[in-house]
Amino acid sequence: MSKTGHERFGEAWDFLFHPPIAHRGLWSPDGAPENSLGAFQAACQAGYGIELDVQLSADGEAMVFHDSSLKRMTGREGKLKDYTAADLGEIRLNGTDERIPTLMETLALIGHRAMVHVELKTPFGEVGALEQRVHEILIDHAGPTCVIGFNPYSHAWFAERFPGVLRGLDSWSWLDKDTPFLSPEQRKAFRKLEQVSIAKPHFLAMSLETALSPEAQAYREKGMPLVAWTVRQPEQWEPLKDHCDNLIFEGFKA
Repeated sequence: MSKTGHERFGEAWDFLFHPPIAHRGLWSPDGAPENSLGAFQAACQAGYGIELDVQLSADGEAMVFHDSSLKRMTGREGKLKDYTAADLGEIRLNGTDERIPTLMETLALIGHRAMVHVELKTPFGEVGALEQRVHEILIDHAGPTCVIGFNPYSHAWFAERFPGVLRGLDSWSWLDKDTPFLSPEQRKAFRKLEQVSIAKPHFLAMSLETALSPEAQAYREKGMPLVAWTVRQPEQWEPLKDHCDNLIFEGFKA
């Protein structure tokens, strides 16, 4: 008999369903910036789960930051991957006292207070280095975690080497203008979730416009949990709540 999700992953599995998950922490335009220690502290204090983004610095450290470019959040030119972790740790976020944190210091702050969804920003064709560094950090963290991301080959890396890591495959509409690195055939296949066979995820994290797709709902009916993202208004959740198991939210108190 196969093990249940709880038997395999313990409390991390239970936290997939509740509480709601704060997108890049509990940030606000006039408060703590996204993906900052302040936003993660606020999410912990409010009792939410946490979603955050990681990518590698020039010297191979896992940094918590969403964009490939530093411009939007820091005003700096250049890409995060071109700076060392020490340099990034001195860069202020949106003019606040908050700076770009490492994944290690982020998890040290969170501890066992929140479930953490670690989104790997692994570019297609560059699987391995980020996954390895994140795994090294996660195995030393006592709190509940899972790994999420869009790249099915990143998931396959974990499935082959560390199948005990709870993973959720991100997917969305795969628009042409946002995915020029994929062929039209790949985009069509990904919209139909054909990459699930490569990724072998334990749950799905679907964008609002794709959460109700026949393909996503079919996987849910087979027992694969489905998390919807990113809910920015309560009314967006209403038509989804009976067909999804949890939400990743921002801009309101879920």
